[in-house]
Amino acid sequence: MPASQHDLRISPTSAALMEAAAEHVVHLACEAINARRTFTVALAGGATPKRLYELLATPPFRARPDWTKVHVFWGDERHVPPEHRDSNYRMAHEALLRHLPVPPNHIHRVPGELPDARVAAERYEDEIRRHFAVAAPDVPSFDCMLLGMGPDGHTASLFPGTPAARESHHLVTAPWVDTLQTHRITCTPVLINHARHVTFLIQGAQKASMLRTVLEGPFQPDARPAQGIRPQSGSLTWFVDQDAAGALTCQP
Repeated sequence: MPASQHDLRISPTSAALMEAAAEHVVHLACEAINARRTFTVALAGGATPKRLYELLATPPFRARPDWTKVHVFWGDERHVPPEHRDSNYRMAHEALLRHLPVPPNHIHRVPGELPDARVAAERYEDEIRRHFAVAAPDVPSFDCMLLGMGPDGHTASLFPGTPAARESHHLVTAPWVDTLQTHRITCTPVLINHARHVTFLIQGAQKASMLRTVLEGPFQPDARPAQGIRPQSGSLTWFVDQDAAGALTCQP
């Protein structure tokens, strides 16, 4: 991917990465609320985003946006009930949402408890379209999509070799992930690439090789789904710590 198509921000430590990312999210929230009186964000799961959420729940970040004007969605979810220990909703609730005055009806979780993951995906797409009042084939625009990346190059629950990574119609889908022997419910590149701002959070030396492949290697989004995240007109920002950036040949 040419450097002009993304903004790479490298922090010397994990703590500095979280501070920079928190400042970025709060800035986007305030900007959106000032411009449109609301901020729509899709949260990511995983250990790295959890640290960000814990930081956002503390001063001074907690005090800056008007959280009553924030609408919270999820970029992906496990096929589990909301109280399950693996639930992305539960993680975000415990780390962030229970500490903030986000109205309950502004929290739009994935119905992962439904027996059929495909039905859950359909209902979540309907929920997104209802909130934005956007009917198919038009695509709504989130103010911010937060994403992580696995060592295999997956992002959200777009895993290598799954049809979800190539989805070109649906906003949400429920791929079977053979390596995990489970369904996942995930936003697709159709929706993610329509966001005003897409933000990746990457930390740790275990991500260094794949990060270099995604940012500097040949374009193969089937094998490395994170490469398929290319916003149509929005910004793409990578927040990376020095350990994760260690294999990059081109750094700012």
